[in-house]
Amino acid sequence: MFQSNDKVKAVLKASYGKPKSESFDFSRIEQFFANRAPESTDHVISDKTYQDLDFDEVFMFADRTISRVGQHYLYARLRTIDFREAKTRFLEKITTAFSDDASLREEVGVSLSSLSHQNAYYIPSLFLKPHQEPPHWFWVMKLLPVLSLFILILLPFYPPVFLGLLGVLMINYSIHYWNKNNLFQYIASFPQLLRLNQVAKELLKHEPLKPETDDLNRSVAVLDEVASSMSFFKLESRLQSEVGMVLEVITELLKALFLIEPLVLFHVLKQLNSKRADIDRVFQYVGLIDTAMSISSLRAGLATYCQPQFSKGQKKLIMRDVYHPLIPNPVTNSLTLVDKSVLLTGSNMSGKTTFIRTIGINVILAQTLNTCLATEFTMPLLRVFSTIRVTDDLLNEKSYYLEEVQLIKGMIDESRSEIQTLFLLDELFKGTNTVERIAAGKAVLAYLNKGPHLVFVSTHDVELTGYLKDTYDLYHFTEIVEDDKIVFDYKLKQGDLKTRNAIRILELNGYPPDVIREASELSEQISRAKS
Repeated sequence: MFQSNDKVKAVLKASYGKPKSESFDFSRIEQFFANRAPESTDHVISDKTYQDLDFDEVFMFADRTISRVGQHYLYARLRTIDFREAKTRFLEKITTAFSDDASLREEVGVSLSSLSHQNAYYIPSLFLKPHQEPPHWFWVMKLLPVLSLFILILLPFYPPVFLGLLGVLMINYSIHYWNKNNLFQYIASFPQLLRLNQVAKELLKHEPLKPETDDLNRSVAVLDEVASSMSFFKLESRLQSEVGMVLEVITELLKALFLIEPLVLFHVLKQLNSKRADIDRVFQYVGLIDTAMSISSLRAGLATYCQPQFSKGQKKLIMRDVYHPLIPNPVTNSLTLVDKSVLLTGSNMSGKTTFIRTIGINVILAQTLNTCLATEFTMPLLRVFSTIRVTDDLLNEKSYYLEEVQLIKGMIDESRSEIQTLFLLDELFKGTNTVERIAAGKAVLAYLNKGPHLVFVSTHDVELTGYLKDTYDLYHFTEIVEDDKIVFDYKLKQGDLKTRNAIRILELNGYPPDVIREASELSEQISRAKS
């Protein structure tokens, strides 16, 4: 056992500060988040925003958890902004303890590693999903074992009763194997729940990891009350893998004769049904500890990071050297906003959309992991909504434009909330004509920017800058054409975009001279007409 722990510690030490190389099964990882009931204080990151910001990839980058419980909890945390400070303070306290104490990391890592088996993914089903209900004829199950015992006692004195024993055994065998399907749903999760409770006990021995209230200790004690019943299924699992065929047949015969499995199963399920809150509390505690370990490892592997500063109620956003976590050797940018939003212009591939995603990702990481990829990050508490990727919904017969209209209408509805919100938009109303796109875009952006909300929007419609310059700070990205090459520096620049290189880029990519000449002449005519 000691040698095994040493190996675990060696692996933990080698992997600290590094991303995982394993595959990610999101259909399992998301189960805790997908089935839990959000609290009233929560802001849940919508599927749309999650996909717009590529958060599956962000999760894979950020996830340094050891246990499956930690993976569950980390995923749910990244999808849920909780505006309560106490929860963040406790997480940061533990994260700091792990960052400062390598021996604590290793001891806790050994405990958490016992929950790294794939079966630990099933624990949330024990407190978030309905349990199998006993059949209406369950009372018959209670009588049949008594009848079996009575016949066995009577058998030495009246051998013909053996025929009755065979009849009862046939009935019991039918019920026993009918119950196997019920048991199959829980045979993986029961032993893992026992392990979860044991891990919680081990974690509570460490002074820095003790919570501020006794609620967790009470929940651990409550789960101890059902441990003996659940241990039967842990033994069952071990027997199937370790005993010989003969002993297995004997144990199956005894279990069927006395209907041990269905009686114990429904007894345990009844107990667990009344202890959902306690299982949830223990699960979230272990998940939080593992998430703190993950954040500590994440920070150790970052070239630059900071903890966010929160300016409550202010329409202010300050970022220094902010960057995107998924880009190798990223270009950093800085920005200061006070009582205004941001309108971004620039050509395709210049970095507008990536920058908008960078803002959204960092705002979410700030409020979920208390970590920003920047040297300074000051912000108010913010909900986050986005419309970046928009596609035709052919199954529901929606055009691109209608899909976009409905998404932005959802943002308008959310902007009526008094809770400060960050709106991220990429190219409004691309599915309609220029005149109406500019008119509708100006009206929508002015509406979203009312009150305390912040808006980041990218556009090719430079006309919008004139309409919104009083309420939006203007920034742009641009490419540089030099020596017949297109160079992107991805640096955010203040002010309106002045250069135009679109036709020059066509020329550099081998478009026919006739196309270039006609496009240039027409561009000059349109510019003169607008002037």
